[in-house]
Amino acid sequence: MTEEFGLIEPDAVEGFGDEWEEIDVSDSEADTIARKRDREFSEFRKRLKDADQFKVEQSVFDDATFAAIYKLVQDGHIEAFGGPISTGKEANVYEALGADGTDVAVKIYRINASNFRHMTDYLAGDPRFDGIGGDKGKTVLAWTRKEYANLERARKAGVRVPNPIAVERNVLVMELVGLVEDRARRLAEVHVENPETAFEVVREYMRRLHSAGLVHGDLSEYNLIVHEGELVVIDLGQAVTVHHPNADEFLRRDCRNVAGFFSRQGVDVDGDTLYDYVTEVDPTP
Repeated sequence: MTEEFGLIEPDAVEGFGDEWEEIDVSDSEADTIARKRDREFSEFRKRLKDADQFKVEQSVFDDATFAAIYKLVQDGHIEAFGGPISTGKEANVYEALGADGTDVAVKIYRINASNFRHMTDYLAGDPRFDGIGGDKGKTVLAWTRKEYANLERARKAGVRVPNPIAVERNVLVMELVGLVEDRARRLAEVHVENPETAFEVVREYMRRLHSAGLVHGDLSEYNLIVHEGELVVIDLGQAVTVHHPNADEFLRRDCRNVAGFFSRQGVDVDGDTLYDYVTEVDPTP
């Protein structure tokens, strides 16, 4: 892996720590469509359920999930579905054809996510989510909208992330980084010949996130991918504001994880030094 990793330029980000508007988990248009069950939606739902890439998932997709996909198709964000890119306990990611013939990734969170209590650890303590309580469905909807907002906030802060495109209920459409047949590799999977440069980029992205009021909360070599000479930060669903009661704990854990990986690559760094850099108000290179 010989690419020289570069930084992207940030946009102006206002409102320190306010990385999303108030999360609304009330019924969306997709819920209305699901309840209405008109002929066009019913036919769409049947086609989708019969499609090879969805047959295994019929039991975990409720009508409102199919309606969310239907709404995204109607709005032009999805033209056609491809096969699955990845499957997990919380979500499946599919390749799809988006607007203007571009390839996109469609992340579909399971309303009956088996690991939804993991989500509540990152939502609990934030007053915007007080009304959710132990409601599994509302938790998943909030998580999906939060990931979209986090990606948008990170992008504006100059952090290379998959570009968020649209969100509807528990379905998130975003940029497909890499190709299914030639997927982008996680940092843990490649041999980094220039670890000092890679580390400088990662620590700067961590600083930019923090300056924009965000803490990733699960950052490591497994949530950083390499694509065409760029380092891309992924999986921002659990990212929290700096005002979250556990934000400092999450950030220190991120710093230990990142410093541990790069120290194994020969970079002279430790978690405390990285933490000081990330949280410094006006760090000097």
